[in-house]
Amino acid sequence: MNPEDTCVVVTGASRGLGAYIAKQLSAQKFDVAGIARTEDKDRTIPIYGCDVADGENVRLVAREISKLHKPVRAVINAAGIASMNLVVSTPETTIKNIISTNLVGTVNINKSFSKLLIRNKGGRIINFSTIAVSVGLAGEAVYAASKAGVETFSRCFAREVSPHNITVNCIAPGPVDTDLIAKVPSGKIDAIIEQQIIREKATPSDIWDVAHLLLQEKAGGITGEVINVFGA
Repeated sequence: MNPEDTCVVVTGASRGLGAYIAKQLSAQKFDVAGIARTEDKDRTIPIYGCDVADGENVRLVAREISKLHKPVRAVINAAGIASMNLVVSTPETTIKNIISTNLVGTVNINKSFSKLLIRNKGGRIINFSTIAVSVGLAGEAVYAASKAGVETFSRCFAREVSPHNITVNCIAPGPVDTDLIAKVPSGKIDAIIEQQIIREKATPSDIWDVAHLLLQEKAGGITGEVINVFGA
């Protein structure tokens, strides 16, 4: 994938892993279009305001990006929210928000931006899951369920878009020091790490290395896969 004629769309680009990945892409001379809830187009990497759970909002942003940037040939869908609570103590609004952002948002982004990839003769879609799907700890049921849906969706969608030279994969990180886990008790984080094959926190660089690999031409045969960073 040639950075000089490629736009990569990154959701969740205002903070956390999304912001880190967007900066790495920009450093490699990719044209980057960020998506987040709060718009800020004056940044070096412009951020387009969008609620990914709103399909019409996503469709309009995809149209805007297609007119203002180089051809979109990759989408990295890092937007996501979490709330670590037992199911019986999780408010209904929180349950709906987690599923709407993580699962419905992923479907909306894949749906709208895959049309641009098809128009541009192929590309890469990288969705984000979590190692919590494999670990299955108490207190993560709703979050893990939303991400399990992302994994299943990605495997199915990979088959749908494969004839158009598009790959779809998931990266499933373990704990990474970002805002997503900032309020999670350290004991819960340690319990997750104890069930990983590599028993330590991942860094944003570890996640970027996997994303970067999946963007390369030599990764064209990898699709429908879930890559658990540090193993589960």
